Amino acid sequence: MNNWLGVVIRFIVSALVLMLVGYLLPGIQVAGFTGALVAAVVIAALGWVAETLLGKRISPRSRGIVGFIVAAVVIYLAQFLVPTMLRVNALGALLAALVIGVIDAFVPTELR
Repeated sequence: MNNWLGVVIRFIVSALVLMLVGYLLPGIQVAGFTGALVAAVVIAALGWVAETLLGKRISPRSRGIVGFIVAAVVIYLAQFLVPTMLRVNALGALLAALVIGVIDAFVPTELR
């Protein structure tokens, strides 16, 4: 039960970070907290798929340039799965990946 609570908290934190990024940065729009929560779940699922297909060294959790680019692509692709909740252009995806990466370095928001 405690593990589920941790998962829920991580998704809530991820949604809040996504809302903050959508508020602060150009090129990314998030449709409220529910939209951010659904988008966070989709981004986590796409990140898992990317890590499964490309390996852990080329995952969005990686701190290198390739991980940064993969994270931006994951954020960009998420909009096509939840188009009414998340809109992102290429610049928005790059900026969001950068800001989320910096925030994640201090407050881990991804499922580990």
